[in-house]
Amino acid sequence: MIEFVPLTNQGRRFTIEIPVRLSDTNPAGALRLDGIARYLQDVATDDWDDTGIVSTDTWVVRRTSIRQVADGWPVLKDNLTLTTWCGGVGAAWAERRTNISVNGTLLLEAAGLWVPVDPSGHPVRVQPYFYEVFGEAIGGRKVSGRVKVTSPPADALRRPWPLRRADLDVVGHVNNAAVWQAVSEVVDVPVPFVQVTHHGPVEAGHEVSMARVPGALWLLVDDEVRVAVEYSL
Repeated sequence: MIEFVPLTNQGRRFTIEIPVRLSDTNPAGALRLDGIARYLQDVATDDWDDTGIVSTDTWVVRRTSIRQVADGWPVLKDNLTLTTWCGGVGAAWAERRTNISVNGTLLLEAAGLWVPVDPSGHPVRVQPYFYEVFGEAIGGRKVSGRVKVTSPPADALRRPWPLRRADLDVVGHVNNAAVWQAVSEVVDVPVPFVQVTHHGPVEAGHEVSMARVPGALWLLVDDEVRVAVEYSL
């Protein structure tokens, strides 16, 4: 079970404001899940850039959990306040917590498990400079890097999930936010809880299929689970 630790009162935290725009909303004007995923990437990137750390390592997301904590959901033209900090660390991973508020009311909490990889794509240990910047906010909290492995049952509904050039990022992988677009096809907002776990890359040229049952869906390549999703009905 994911623990959403409260906002730290010590150490580093980083805040930005983002308006909800037309391209990130559904026909009802509610912020889509893939829009939230983009905002989470943006605030994480801005926080890292603001630290001034120079490194050849890249952080990739392994798991993202989002939960609704108050009545209401972000809608078109809302001005979102995103506050992010490091909620915990392991030997070769770290947890990034992010709160999303509207007009001072906390609506959504997110917890992301991120893994540092070197230029060849291999996971590496968390480096000392990370603790120098984020250590006080972590407060000694350790988090597990293990992720739950699931697979679709035999009676799951299946369909192709064709990739588009717009889904790919600079390294030829399907971007995390594009994966969340698949989730948005199935999961309506508001949703009390949703979690996306990446078990392997989805890349250019892959033939991807989607399998789903109530409360869960999977993206598969050659019948191998690359992405698993669970959500509250």
